[in-house]
Amino acid sequence: MNIRNAGLLAGALVLALATSKAGVAADAHQHAAGEHGELLLDHGHKWPTDAPLRQGMAAIRAALAARHDAIHQGSLAAADFQALASELETQVAGIVANCRLEPAADANLHLVIARLLAGAAAMQGRSGTAPAAGAVQAIEAVNDYGRYFDHPGWQPLG
Repeated sequence: MNIRNAGLLAGALVLALATSKAGVAADAHQHAAGEHGELLLDHGHKWPTDAPLRQGMAAIRAALAARHDAIHQGSLAAADFQALASELETQVAGIVANCRLEPAADANLHLVIARLLAGAAAMQGRSGTAPAAGAVQAIEAVNDYGRYFDHPGWQPLG
């Protein structure tokens, strides 16, 4: 198996894991994430986070921030979209494997993760969405994370 195929397989496995875990969490905790999958606060407060989640999301934010201007200027190369998507998928896999939140917070987090993975898929040409639109979707997901999860010092991306 070549590196590209291994990467595609790994991405598919991450997506399958996140999707199945999100589906289970959503089924078990629909009250926590709203009827139509919208993010909700915890009784008006941000959801608690743990160290693996904060580390993974900080790395995702940093990867997006480093390419933010190029994304919005339309100058990010296809190879750079591929690399960015790969970084997002790697970090999401780490979050899914190591993050331990209470069920309602977890259900809300999986809404963010699903949008990050959809953005990564678009950046890699695996959906009908343009790579730049996928990157913007990932940026919006990261900003929603900051609005709904307690991550001290978090700064949204412009």
